Amino acid sequence: MLLDLGLPGKDGLAVLQELRGQGDSLSVIVLTARDGVDDTVTVLESGADDYVTKPFRFEELLARIKVQMRGLHGQQKLQSETVLRVGDLSLNLITRQAIISGRTVELSAREFVLAEVLLRHPMHVMSKEQLLNRVWGYDYDPGSNVIEVYIRHLRQKFGNGYIETIRGMGYRLRGQKKA
Repeated sequence: MLLDLGLPGKDGLAVLQELRGQGDSLSVIVLTARDGVDDTVTVLESGADDYVTKPFRFEELLARIKVQMRGLHGQQKLQSETVLRVGDLSLNLITRQAIISGRTVELSAREFVLAEVLLRHPMHVMSKEQLLNRVWGYDYDPGSNVIEVYIRHLRQKFGNGYIETIRGMGYRLRGQKKA
């Protein structure tokens, strides 16, 4: 967003503070004739992402817009790499939060890793051995029922219908809850 501080009828700085007060994270480049250091600091501390004084060259403004767009693209890319989504299930790999249909669900560390493996391979059947190796490591007893126990925990927390048992093969995460 380009915001001129000299708006008719309303102070541009007040508009910026209002945007940031509402939690808006939109990139804002402020345009102004004010060129004092105090003005620049006030505007940047109020939440502006960049500050351009008038008169300015169009090429410079365009370059600053491109910088803001690159930053936005980087944030979107980072978010897409840190949040796994399948249907209405999502896992934030940074905050370690699971969200199902808009509600946060508490998962233990192992439950989270198991859910992550399943979300990384939606609609693919994962054998018990694959899950044991990826979540618990190679030295875990393949005769153990730990997978069944943790799948039951996830089903209780996610709700029945998200994780299917494929008889004789393993488990599969569905994209949405089975009716």
